This record gives sequence, C-alpha cells and structure tokens, in this order.
Amino acid sequence: MKLKIAKEELLKRLSDIQSIVSKKSTMPILGYFLLSVGEENYIIATDLDTAIKEPIEITEVEEGGELCIPAKKLYEIVREVEGDLVLDSDGSEWLRLTSDTSSFRLACMSSEEFPRWPEIKDPVTIEIDSQQLNNMIAKTLYAAGESDTRYTLNSLLFHIKPEGTLTVVGTDGHRLSMVRQEIPVNTDKEMKILIPRKSASELKKFLVEDEEKVKIEIGTNHVSFSIGEILFLVRLIEGNYPGYEQAIPYQNEKKVVIERENFIKVLRRVSVMSRERQSAVKLDLKDGNMILNSSSPDLGEAKDEIGVRYTGDDISLGFNARYLLDALSAMDSERVIFEIQEPLSATLLKEEGNDNYLCVIMPMRI
Repeated sequence: MKLKIAKEELLKRLSDIQSIVSKKSTMPILGYFLLSVGEENYIIATDLDTAIKEPIEITEVEEGGELCIPAKKLYEIVREVEGDLVLDSDGSEWLRLTSDTSSFRLACMSSEEFPRWPEIKDPVTIEIDSQQLNNMIAKTLYAAGESDTRYTLNSLLFHIKPEGTLTVVGTDGHRLSMVRQEIPVNTDKEMKILIPRKSASELKKFLVEDEEKVKIEIGTNHVSFSIGEILFLVRLIEGNYPGYEQAIPYQNEKKVVIERENFIKVLRRVSVMSRERQSAVKLDLKDGNMILNSSSPDLGEAKDEIGVRYTGDDISLGFNARYLLDALSAMDSERVIFEIQEPLSATLLKEEGNDNYLCVIMPMRI
C-alpha cells in the first residue's frame, strides 16, 4: 500500500473513531482500525458492540491494499505533523509515514485478523429524519442506566409498532424518559430492540441537524444506521426491557404548571447546598407557590421559591435535583407540567402541549 492523504481528512476520520476503538481489551486488534484502499476507500473501527464504516478521501493512490493501523497512535502522529502525509507499507507488519521532514515507522497488523463486518439478513427497514432521531436520543439517553447490574437498563429501547410509531425509552429504575414519533413502517409485527447506551451516544455524534434521512435496518442480532455515506452498526442487547408503559402514571390528579427556565435556575441555586451524591431537594407546594429547600449538616441550607399554577391541597415532595434538571434541560417548551399524586408515588413531568414526550421521576423520602 502506498498513498498520499491530506492531514485534515485523515485527522477528521481518526477523530470520528477514537471513542469506538477499544483501548483496554484482551483482543489487541480492537485498538486498530482497518484502512482499505481500492475500488472503495474506507476505514472501519469496532469494539465488537459498535462498528463504524466511513469513506475516506485519498489524494493520490500509487498502490492499494488493506492494513490494520493503531488508531490512537496514528491520531497522535497526524495531530502533530504539519503537512499532508504519505503512507507506505511493505507487507502487513510495518507502515512508514512521512510528512514534510518528519518520518515515522509504525507497527501494524494484518487485515486478516480484523473482525468481519456482520451481514444483516432479511432486515426490517425504516427511515427517519436525522434531526428527529438525534432529538429522540437526546431526550432519553440521560435516563438510561450506565453500569446497572440489570444489564438491559444500560440501553435505549427502540419500540416499533406496525401502526407507524417509533418510541424510544431510557430508564435506570429511578427515572424514565419516553419520546414517541410517527414514522412510516413496513412491518406488520411489533419490534423491541435494545441499543447499548454507549452505542447510542456514539451514533448521536454522526446525526446531523437537517432533514437528511437515516435508513435503519434491523436484523436478529444487529441493527445498522446509514447516515449519508457513513454506516453505523450496533450489536443488540439480548433480554427483556421493563414494561415502561405500565410505569407511566397517567392517572395523577394534581397538576402543577411551571415556567421551565425559572424552575431550572431555582433548582440549581438551591441544590448547591444539598449533599452531592443524593442532591436532595424538598418541594413544598401551596396555592400558587412552590418553596424549595435543601440542607446538609456539613454545609448549611438553602431556600428559594417560585410562582406556579397550582390550586390543589398542600403537599411536600423530595427529589434528586439532578434528575429534575436532566429532564428539564432535555425539554424545549416554555412551560412544563408536573402531574403528582402522593409524596412517594411516581411523578410525571411533560412539556405543555406535548404528550409525545414524557418523563417519570420517583420522589425521595425526606
């Protein structure tokens, strides 16, 4: 293999894959990416749960081929050199890189050792706008578990119904976020797929803020997302996701309407004095008013209040302020609605005028 490539192009592609290539693995090859130069010029990186294949623009090709190159080390080299690079390999063990007066020799591995790209047979295919998918992941990812022993919670649920809806759900058992979108569906069966949290987070980086369509192909063990010329592949988590629909308290009778931005500001101020781990804040609701309190034996206490639209009985609730702030920050509306029942029963938080995005938060005992 011998080729010339612009520094900016190689740097961009290597930057895309840095968080996908595995840095601590019993399989050394997962710290490498595959560079393929021929009829198609592309790179592939994978950690076995997530894989990305994207085209790479080569300035000049003298000889094609395939080679596995250390992703982190090449990225560090390309970031420091000052000109375009010439890559020249003799066999599959070494790669020589030159740029202006700089020269490097990098140990590589054979492309035969790189994991093969899985084939998705007889996939169910759906399409969704890139911006819509980006928004759905952003509104649910924060609620997904990160290292829960109930491993299915460390994922986002993509629930597809044949009547034409895609619902994305994230929960860690203490809070739940659900967003629904109507989309064309070409299947007559209901489908539930679990996408690992890390994979969903990586996918979001490639979703652009426009109306470009993302093609989603769902197989038995994998799902692929085609975003322009980029192909993003995810190995699905096996297992049963909790029944999220039964966890949503639609029958809560007490309703509180709050200005979202003001609520965020007051919550941030009061939570400064709460214990960091629990971040507990007490909310006292009275007619047309909400009083917020937090305290810590070692630090002191804080108190603030905000006007609300509420006419029910007086009630006090305790919450993890971080859970409330995460949900409020993911919302877009000017006002939000709290639907509550009892001090320790599940609370529903949603945007005013939008029933397609719901957040459920379990109160704390204070």
